[in-house]
Amino acid sequence: MKIPPHDAHIKVAGDAALLVCAYEDDEKCRGMLLEGALLLSELKALEPTLRKDQEIVFYCG
Repeated sequence: MKIPPHDAHIKVAGDAALLVCAYEDDEKCRGMLLEGALLLSELKALEPTLRKDQEIVFYCG
């Protein structure tokens, strides 16, 4: 589901959602990493600790 950038910003700023750069290549992500965003590899490492209902916003440049 697509959401407007403003809505994504509000969710991420309020800790209601995680922001994740959707590229598999960490180096590609680092060039466009937004403030507070996780790399996809970081999300995968966190996966075992995430709540089942954790909202995640993926973005790509």
